[in-house]
Amino acid sequence: MALATIEIPSQNARCKSIVESLYKALAAGESTTVANLMASDLEGWFHSPPQCQHMMKVLTGEADWAEFVFEPRTITAIDGGTVIAEGWPEGAAVQGSYWVHVWTVSEEGLIVQFREYVNTWLTVRVVSPTKCGVDVAGLGNGHPHHHHVIGTLWQSQPCPNFTGRWPMPGLVLAI
Repeated sequence: MALATIEIPSQNARCKSIVESLYKALAAGESTTVANLMASDLEGWFHSPPQCQHMMKVLTGEADWAEFVFEPRTITAIDGGTVIAEGWPEGAAVQGSYWVHVWTVSEEGLIVQFREYVNTWLTVRVVSPTKCGVDVAGLGNGHPHHHHVIGTLWQSQPCPNFTGRWPMPGLVLAI
């Protein structure tokens, strides 16, 4: 007699599904669902001018759900509960409309941290302590542990509508 197997989703798949549910709830204006997906003490970081902090305005109630439409072009889960969503409105040619959201999902399945980047090319790199004697900047600090960049986990994808229209700064997020 064969035993039944139960598929248990990986942590990455589970975290990605939670963030996908968040965007679906946002699109439908389901504020209760949005609130249930997030920790009550959500930590938010916003790396853009105040007028471009679209998600922050939606999450705090400063803007209506429909004021800025968040339709992710990509949603990618990486190790450690981090999920990255990237998007821009269809035909977007307005500065302030390309965004990257970095969400952190706890083991309990709640979103506990959020970072919003607007008009910024983002590169996510994993950094790890090592005893190689050289830190990320290449400057030894006399301590036995330094940091070593292991590799790029994720990078913004160029939006054809933005290429060459205005300069966008680049930012490296080390995790």
